[in-house]
Amino acid sequence: MFFQHTSPAFVSLNPNGRIPAIIDPAGPDGRPIALWESGAILLYLADKTGQFISTEPGQRYETLAWVFFQMSAIGPMFGQLGFFLRFAGKDYEDKRPRQRFVDESRRLLGVLDHRLEGREWIVDDYSIADIATFGWVNALVEFYAAGDILGLSSYSNVQAWLERGLARPAVQRGLRIPARPA
Repeated sequence: MFFQHTSPAFVSLNPNGRIPAIIDPAGPDGRPIALWESGAILLYLADKTGQFISTEPGQRYETLAWVFFQMSAIGPMFGQLGFFLRFAGKDYEDKRPRQRFVDESRRLLGVLDHRLEGREWIVDDYSIADIATFGWVNALVEFYAAGDILGLSSYSNVQAWLERGLARPAVQRGLRIPARPA
């Protein structure tokens, strides 16, 4: 059953009324648990399955730092840039707000590009840090068509990382959900 974001049933699951949100009927101690916010969901699923995050404390916290970097910087900045580029940019005479998001998105891509220098994934192994960040970088290209304005091709480490991520079979399956028109 589909619930609108404002329906009482959905808001009882996520008080913020936004996706993503999940219910795990087999949560801790075998009891259902409702979770919301992508970072919390990713961490929960990684811990539950024992995948995509290290149990070694140093690497675990390093992974979490990069997840929080995505949550606090990449997601909000890339999303705001996307708003201006795809939905409202032409409607604003003052181009300073859009330029602020372009500049900050470039800076964040530089941070990510530097981090990926000499490594395949953001931490050591493919992790929730990659999963959390990958969708936003891919959206810059595929949904927001921001590659040119950001000079994405100049971030060679990010480009290679994006290609590696796109080549993963699970990512390919996920990109087809929901089914897209041909």
